[in-house]
Amino acid sequence: MRLGADRARVRVPATSANLGPGFDTAGMALGLYDDVEVRALGVADVRVDVVGEGAEDLPSGEDHLVVRAMRHALDHVGAPQTGVHLVCRNRIPHGRGLGSSAAAVIAGLLGARALVAEPESLGDDVLLRLATDLEGHPDNAAPALLGGATLAWSEGDAVRATRIDVHPTVVPIAIVPPSRLSTSHARGVLPAQVAHADAAWQAGRASLLVEALGRRPDLLFDATGDRLHQEQRRAVMPESLALVDALRSHGVPAVVSGAGPTVLALGRTAPGDDRPVDHRVTDADQALLDVFGGAMGGWRILRLGLSHEGALWRRLP
Repeated sequence: MRLGADRARVRVPATSANLGPGFDTAGMALGLYDDVEVRALGVADVRVDVVGEGAEDLPSGEDHLVVRAMRHALDHVGAPQTGVHLVCRNRIPHGRGLGSSAAAVIAGLLGARALVAEPESLGDDVLLRLATDLEGHPDNAAPALLGGATLAWSEGDAVRATRIDVHPTVVPIAIVPPSRLSTSHARGVLPAQVAHADAAWQAGRASLLVEALGRRPDLLFDATGDRLHQEQRRAVMPESLALVDALRSHGVPAVVSGAGPTVLALGRTAPGDDRPVDHRVTDADQALLDVFGGAMGGWRILRLGLSHEGALWRRLP
């Protein structure tokens, strides 16, 4: 397959995976975005300019995750590899459980889609499988690609995802700590086996989560319970789990976002409040004020809301 364009722009949202009981399955796209501009070069050169998050630490050549994902997609459709110049404007915090690596992977895959002459050859089903090749699991990649809240699963070699409804009164709020935690470290402390009773309990909560998100947000507190991964990670993110405990003691549906250490609270607004998300009052606001008491200690509260559209791409002239 030949290339059909040489410049493109991609926007990808942050994501929060698991949402409590939906371990490695459920995810949600959030209203915080990385923007990547892609330019194919006529010479075998790679340059990556990063502005914002990760500017001091990320590789600037072939090892950059956006470049690796783009190469993976071009190889998949038999398109020629090319030199590339990327400009990455990163807003998603790194190492915080907000899907920064999934955003980079989706950005690279969509960059390849934009460059090839037949972008339909890299449809969403294909991109989700390619993203899972690189990420290992699709729980962040699915909402980053599709937007909204999603459930993702594997079936043989195929990876599939579907969107699920989110009630308009639900407002995701990310409480981001100053410290980072690698996903590999967070996953490394999980046990290889779980008790049958805990698995059955978790399945019930994961089923309830779909109903609570879409039609019964009053059930979100119960629906965000977890027995499989959060408590098991307390030793590597004690402050995050202490915050989850404190918020839940105030009745707030709060969970660890992905592999952490960010905490995600699912606040609710009054029905019919259609103001911009950062102007809405939620039932979690007073609890957050009570817990922090005005002393944030380096934590940031980001009232992000939901990203309904997911990742976007367009060719540039």
